[in-house]
Amino acid sequence: MKILTAEQLSLPVTSSNKTADTLWSVKERLLLGLSVKHYLQQLFRNPVNWLLLVIFAVGFPLLCQRYLYGLGAVTHGSNDYPWGLFLGFGLFGMVPLSASGFLLGTTVNLFGREDFHPIERLALLNGLLGYFFAVVYLEVDLGMPWRLAYPMFMSFGPAAVLFLVAWHVATYLSVQVAEVLPALFEWLGRPTWKISIKRMTLGLTIAGIILSTLHQGALGALFTYAPTKLHPLWLSTEFMWIHFLCSAIFGGLAMVIVSSTLIIRFMRWRCGRAFTENIDQLTLGMAKGASLAMITYLVIKLVGVAHDNEWELLLTGWGGYYLLEIVIGVVLPLFMFARGVRESQVGIVRVAAFLTVFGVVWNRLNVAIVCFNYQLYQDIPHWKEIWLTITLYALYFVVYRCIVYRLPIVFEWGE
Repeated sequence: MKILTAEQLSLPVTSSNKTADTLWSVKERLLLGLSVKHYLQQLFRNPVNWLLLVIFAVGFPLLCQRYLYGLGAVTHGSNDYPWGLFLGFGLFGMVPLSASGFLLGTTVNLFGREDFHPIERLALLNGLLGYFFAVVYLEVDLGMPWRLAYPMFMSFGPAAVLFLVAWHVATYLSVQVAEVLPALFEWLGRPTWKISIKRMTLGLTIAGIILSTLHQGALGALFTYAPTKLHPLWLSTEFMWIHFLCSAIFGGLAMVIVSSTLIIRFMRWRCGRAFTENIDQLTLGMAKGASLAMITYLVIKLVGVAHDNEWELLLTGWGGYYLLEIVIGVVLPLFMFARGVRESQVGIVRVAAFLTVFGVVWNRLNVAIVCFNYQLYQDIPHWKEIWLTITLYALYFVVYRCIVYRLPIVFEWGE
């Protein structure tokens, strides 16, 4: 695609006007300004698409098998281990990495940091798709998506943490849709619709702060329901909610750095001038915020161990594993962030962001699966469950790429 954009002056599509007298049709915008023939040629020329095709060719039949024969056909789920990768990775892993929406929205719209505006929409898109696919993973785990409204509207349980999480995620997902709509309205050529939704920006931002902070903490509080099952080092009854909240802050910022790095590397032809010229400075700014959240997280983790008097557990095998997670997932990227910001080394910051994302997902998998029922046998996910998890994430990648290619997320619309 980048070769075609270099050869044809009318590409890429960055405004409603094809030439001075003609407009791009909706079909042409969907096809990125290419003919159907050229679009299909580009589609099959990309080796990534062939890899996705292989993943989907195996994954979609497995998804049908899950819904036809139940969860036991594709997982090792049992009464001992009711949660697998669908929730451990898809819900508990993707939700903290999707906190970027409310973080950057607050930075720009509430605190007036307009210098972060070029990356705000990318952060909002990360948040929207991350939460949406977290719900998709949840529905694959639970089954019967047509009954999604039943526990929310018909069988109320306001004292339950899950009830709180369900309502907050559903409401916040609606807020994120509204926050991304201005980009869609620009693409559709509906400026009056954009003006109407922009008038609600401040209210949407405040609602996003309230809803996101509440359910990020509530996901951690959920594990206090099983205090004897989760290993004490990963469970701190008094501080579990703030552990999840703090890790979501630096996890969300790191995810924006990761996604922007991949876009600059593989989709530079789609990036606007404001995005490419400011991305290095924006990356350093987000790294500074992530490092502050990380040091806060480390202090609270230390307070949690001291509060529960669990020092002797650090000398056990589980203690060594716990320290390994902290060192690789938090301490190492923290020092890399600090050095990168101090010396303006963007490359180190980007490597640290990848490590941080890995550390957040690793922590959530430990809490939900590895260290859950630590006194019993260790559950090894079924290969079908692993493949299905990859399939759903590949679908997330396809939708993400499709939107970034078309909507003005990392470039400015002409009008």
